Amino acid sequence: VQLQAFGGGLVRAGGSLRLSCAASRSSFRFNDVHWYRQVSGKQRELVATVTRDGITNYADSLKGRLTISRDNIKKTVDLQMSSLRPEDTAVYYCNVVYRGIPIWGQGTLVTVSS
Repeated sequence: VQLQAFGGGLVRAGGSLRLSCAASRSSFRFNDVHWYRQVSGKQRELVATVTRDGITNYADSLKGRLTISRDNIKKTVDLQMSSLRPEDTAVYYCNVVYRGIPIWGQGTLVTVSS
């Protein structure tokens, strides 16, 4: 399976942005899907997960500002982000583990200006 993340861009603090992750295969629906982010010079961190059954989990520090959702027909997982802060500036990646192998999308840059 291949993943493509898009939807990043420049937004002002307090604004919102919706990221999307598109998968190449319908078997995607059997996978938990994760969104990570990476700030330059720092480790990649998990921000949100939606399981194959639609259960969602969020990083504690981001709860209340993120909503992750999936559409198995469209083969997409979206990450709605609100009340964005400059410290949310990062490259955001979607990820699945497919047959034991982590698969990453190419990342999409989110820049939040103050």
